[in-house]
Amino acid sequence: MSEASKSSGLREARAFAPASVANVAVGFDLLGYAVAGVGDTVTVRRIDEPEVRIAAIRGAAVELPREAASNTAGAALIALREGLGLPFGFEIEIDKGIPLSSGMGGSAASCVAALVAANALLDVPLSREQLYVYSLDGEAVASGSRHGDNLGPMFLGGLVLSTLERLVPVPVPAAWHSLLVHPDALLETRRARAALQGTYELREFVAQSTHLALVLAGCHAGDAGLVRAGLADVLIEPRRASLIVGFDAAKQAALDAGAMGASISGAGPSIFAWFETREAAEAAAQNVQVAFASPGFGSQVWVTPLNSPGATLLQS
Repeated sequence: MSEASKSSGLREARAFAPASVANVAVGFDLLGYAVAGVGDTVTVRRIDEPEVRIAAIRGAAVELPREAASNTAGAALIALREGLGLPFGFEIEIDKGIPLSSGMGGSAASCVAALVAANALLDVPLSREQLYVYSLDGEAVASGSRHGDNLGPMFLGGLVLSTLERLVPVPVPAAWHSLLVHPDALLETRRARAALQGTYELREFVAQSTHLALVLAGCHAGDAGLVRAGLADVLIEPRRASLIVGFDAAKQAALDAGAMGASISGAGPSIFAWFETREAAEAAAQNVQVAFASPGFGSQVWVTPLNSPGATLLQS
């Protein structure tokens, strides 16, 4: 059943948006993929008052903004209301399932889930690509800039190249899997972005562009050799790695286990690695966890296909 067909007469809807791995080493603010098994759930009610309000936030380890304009989900629905000139408003309840400041797209997930749920309440629902425009306003609340590397894959699923204007799905072989390991540590996105200030050499940009091209070509061709040659971040990772205790050892553990490549998930501190099979990803997980355990961090692990699904409407 389409989202449009579910919208008629509804006053309340719930949606789930998965976590994501953003940047993917070589596509800073552009490339990301969905991660199955963990995410945020948002309930949205259509109200007569022409406003957006947040009724509840559950599951967060710290207090999150309840003022709609300062919350990613609230800001996204404010943008939707204003963009469409809606005469009605929305009330939101957020159930967090993604660890905060984890580099797993937690702020984006609330934003996307809110938009997908609200879309089911519209008289004329929008496409996922149309919703994406409004999600950029929500993401900007959390990170301070408009970028869609988390948002795109949450809307469409799988690996997605997200510019400010469009979403471009990138095909990957069904057998390829992601290992995502989240150490029990926090790294705020704004702090991680601050570490990127400074000058860069032209040769760094050329190398990073080369790597991005190799990864995209490898995904389209199903050529793991091309991905292995390109899945290495020479631009961002060197400036952020020191913020993540245990990162170097964790990355090396993944590479030693046969990963096509490994790097920081989003702003960190989580780490991701790509493998050609689920079995290889699962076999590597313990060694990566041991690397984080050495400096005293427990960790959580997810092994999922690179073409995992995006946001979904839930039965009320």
